[in-house]
Amino acid sequence: MNRKIGILVTVCVAGFLAFIVYLTVSGPSYRVKVCMAFEGRNACKTVRAKTEQDALRGAITNACGDIASGVTEVVACEGATPASVTWLHKGQ
Repeated sequence: MNRKIGILVTVCVAGFLAFIVYLTVSGPSYRVKVCMAFEGRNACKTVRAKTEQDALRGAITNACGDIASGVTEVVACEGATPASVTWLHKGQ
């Protein structure tokens, strides 16, 4: 009985992991490199996401996380225009 439960749990976990991998790699994706300049500091980040807007927002947020400290600076940085935006992949 314990062996059957162990096999069932293993199959369920493997199926769940396969589903997560499928969702991650399937469908169109957008990949962008964004460079932000804020108060004399610079950072560039590359992000991949399912939508163009999510990719751009994620790259800006990640770059600002490296160069801004505190909520006020992060909000100001994220509201600034990126120094550069390079689309590495735009959908399929």
